[in-house]
Amino acid sequence: MPFLFCDIIVLEKSGKDIKMPRILLVEDDINIVSNLSEYLRGEGFEIDSADGQSLAIAKMDEKKYDLLLIDISLKEGNGFAVCAASKARGIPVIFLSASGDEYSVVTGLDMGADDYVSKPFRPRELLSRIRNVLRRSGRNQTIIEIDNIKVDTVKGVVTKNGTEVFLSALEYRLLLVFLNNRGVVMSRSRLLEEIYDIAGEFVNDNTLTVYIKRLRDKIEDDPQNPAIIKTIRGLGYKVGD
Repeated sequence: MPFLFCDIIVLEKSGKDIKMPRILLVEDDINIVSNLSEYLRGEGFEIDSADGQSLAIAKMDEKKYDLLLIDISLKEGNGFAVCAASKARGIPVIFLSASGDEYSVVTGLDMGADDYVSKPFRPRELLSRIRNVLRRSGRNQTIIEIDNIKVDTVKGVVTKNGTEVFLSALEYRLLLVFLNNRGVVMSRSRLLEEIYDIAGEFVNDNTLTVYIKRLRDKIEDDPQNPAIIKTIRGLGYKVGD
């Protein structure tokens, strides 16, 4: 995608630390790991991955996770053993598996799995299930605050002065891209890559401008003189310092 003339948009920081929910994806299919990791990062999650039982357990010993997404069939070990290790640490689990047989479902749920999603799955459905499990478990109710704007990345809710702001899927994704790339200069082409075809909509340079305007209209007190998303013409987009 060629570099296009663009503005620099600066999203002011609130001065608060942001801690995103951290998910460990235990999956040995490289394509699923790559695509799902990219999607979930765009939705406000920190993602690590492991392709087998031993590595997954080792990572749980090294870091604290808020949720595990586990494929039952792994090249090394199996998802049931990873589930047992996860539940022993008090970490919620969602199984991802092409195995749709009753035995696998019942075994996983009997072991304490919080949910079960069969492949192939729709990313938005999985995202909804992830948020539901995190909400039920009470883990990491992450709130990001920018001036009078609050974003709950678990519930997927944005509020302004305590009142919910209703964003389209693409507007919400755009806001999260800004929040997740503080301090990084981003070109319009980079932004287009980040939000391309989310919600099944074609996004080009002109429509990106439209969505930035719509987002400002919803979150700024004075969209004509924005205080949160600031524009400096010339190079690219920058979120925060």
